[in-house]
Amino acid sequence: MSGQATPLFSIITVVFNGEKLLPGTAESVFKQTFTNYEYLIVDGASRDGTMEYVRNLEPKMPNLRWLSERDNGLYDAMNKGLHLAKGEFVLFLNAGDHLHAPDTLEKLAALVGPETGVLYGETQLVYENRESAGVMSELSTRNLPQTLSWKDYLGGMLVVHQSFVARRSLASDYRTDNLCADFDWCIGILKKSRENRYAGFIISDYLMGGMSKQRHRQSLIDRFKVMEKHYGFGQALWAHVKIVGRAGKHYFMRWGKKRY
Repeated sequence: MSGQATPLFSIITVVFNGEKLLPGTAESVFKQTFTNYEYLIVDGASRDGTMEYVRNLEPKMPNLRWLSERDNGLYDAMNKGLHLAKGEFVLFLNAGDHLHAPDTLEKLAALVGPETGVLYGETQLVYENRESAGVMSELSTRNLPQTLSWKDYLGGMLVVHQSFVARRSLASDYRTDNLCADFDWCIGILKKSRENRYAGFIISDYLMGGMSKQRHRQSLIDRFKVMEKHYGFGQALWAHVKIVGRAGKHYFMRWGKKRY
């Protein structure tokens, strides 16, 4: 992409042995109506057909760049993508996650202003068969506010990183010692952002069953550490009391219905 103007968006996908998941993710990027973006694939030295797929995709997608080498886990790979990115804004779309619609980037681009630090929107949760489970605001206890602040994350991960588009100049590296490093990353960016714009539409389709869900107990401990870092021990403890209470209320209100 040498000699070209700086892309507005850098879409970053990290993958390891994802030959079944990556094509759908890449296709959701490839079919975007907005073209001022770059697509970065960071592969952890996959042993399946992932890189064969990437190499076959390369001639069809001139704004694609890729890296394939061993890494030290998910957040180390995400940092590699962040270091490679040249776009004004970054969006992490992991293998299995999709941009929701072909005009997603086009609609996001229309919202960008000179002071915009974060664009955020709704997330649709999907099963492995890509059937929708519903949007996160409906299935969880976390409704998206019209105006987003770093203090809103005191109640938990309000906007998942697949629907959190951040100005790259505000983005620090992810921590690699915490399962909730994306939670910490979003809060840090929001603290520095001057303007956060609510998209008002679904940005991403999120494939359920991520790392923090698989290691739930450790993720709860790590989330508390992040909250203590940003809000202090007392506020973090009180927030968890309220989170547990809110979750219990939500459980009974959605009895017999789908939940996240």
